[in-house]
Amino acid sequence: MTEQYVKFTSRLASLLKREEGQTLVEYALLLVLIAIVVIAAVTLVGKKANNVFCEIGGTL
Repeated sequence: MTEQYVKFTSRLASLLKREEGQTLVEYALLLVLIAIVVIAAVTLVGKKANNVFCEIGGTL
């Protein structure tokens, strides 16, 4: 019985120490955050660039 308990606790401890799943989720969240920032920046810069080109086209 004690041997089974030791095996169980050692397996449980090794499962709790595994961090592969946590790191994958963290990287996915970072990737999503970076994508949102890039999309927002491109949208903002794109609108300003469009306005500049429209002004240039209007003066020509």
